[in-house]
Order: sequence, then structure tokens, then C-alpha cells
Amino acid sequence: MTTYRDRAEAGRMLADRLTALIGEPDVVVLGLVRGGVSVAQVIAERLGAPLDVLVVRKLGMPWAPEVAFGALGPGGVRVLNDVVASQLGPDDIAEVQHREQAELDRREQHYRAGRPPLDLTGRTAVIVDDGLATGATARAAVQVGRHLGARRVVVAVPVGSQEACEMLAAEADELICAQRPPAFGAVGAYYDDFHEVSDDEVLAALTATA
Repeated sequence: MTTYRDRAEAGRMLADRLTALIGEPDVVVLGLVRGGVSVAQVIAERLGAPLDVLVVRKLGMPWAPEVAFGALGPGGVRVLNDVVASQLGPDDIAEVQHREQAELDRREQHYRAGRPPLDLTGRTAVIVDDGLATGATARAAVQVGRHLGARRVVVAVPVGSQEACEMLAAEADELICAQRPPAFGAVGAYYDDFHEVSDDEVLAALTATA
């Protein structure tokens, strides 16, 4: 399997697979905060489309945070997995939601920096992340995108597990995954440089493509 030098190189490879969207009206490229933004910036520049961020917070089970019972998105969007959430009492749900809502609000305020709220009504939303391990966050992002009015939702990632890609292919209108290694491991294993993307890098990407 190919190892990407960094997220920018991964973005260039993905952009080559998205050229059919060049010139299409109402396309917006959404980077999942934070690692997806560096990939999304390259794609947005190649497509000549606006770049924005999609802040999604997974709602994890109190005793197993990696297991999502739902997710929060901007504009008060809440998506629940009723089967999983039914294992929790109202107080447990409220506690997790309160904590994740506070972090979502902080990030939204920081990244939007006076820009209007995200509105995807009638648009083609290209949701970009730097990789899919479980796919839970990207799945929630697709659902949030639809709640925000997107006409079509495309998910584009440089690498993903077989299981996550199958799940996202069923959720999104289109999935573009450049690599699907049979034995996945961790997303970072497919990058030479997989540093933690900072808030400053996210803001710089948004400014550069404004």
C-alpha cells in the first residue's frame, strides 16, 4: 500500500479522482476538523470550490467512548443511534451531550470567526477526512450534512478500513476511498508525516482559500 508523504499529498491524489466536480455549481468542500482540513484544502483549490469546516462531535458511550450512540453537528443538529442510545438513561445521554456540545460550540466559534453559519441547502457537500478507521465520525458527518440541507453528499478519504468504507458507501451518495488495505491498523500508519493538526493550521487553510 502507498504511504503518503503528508496530508497535502493525500489531497492531491484524491483531487485527481474528483475532477468531474470541477465547474459544477454549488459544490462545497468540507474538512472534518482537524486532520481532514489539510486534505480538504488541496481538494478545494483543485476544484475551484469553497472550503469550509464541518465540526462534528461523536457522542460516545460513557464506558466505551469509541462506541458512538450519536453525534452533534452545527446548528443544533443531533443524530442518535436509537439502538445504542437505548442502553443509556436520560441523565447519561444529557451528561455526554453537554460535554460534547461545549466543545463543539468552542470549535465552531473559533473556526467560523464571524463567518455565517454553515448552510448546505441544495449543495453538493464533499466531506473530507484524512482516513477512516471505524468510520463513525464520517458517518455522523454525512447525517449532519443531510440535516443541513445538502442535496448530495460525497465522502472522500485517502485511506480507510474495508468495514468503514462499506458502511460509508451505504450512507453517502458517493464514496471515494483511494486505498482500502485488508489489514488496516491505524490511519497514521499510512502517512510519513501525521502530526496533529493545530487550530492555527485550520484557520490558515480557511484564510488561504477564502
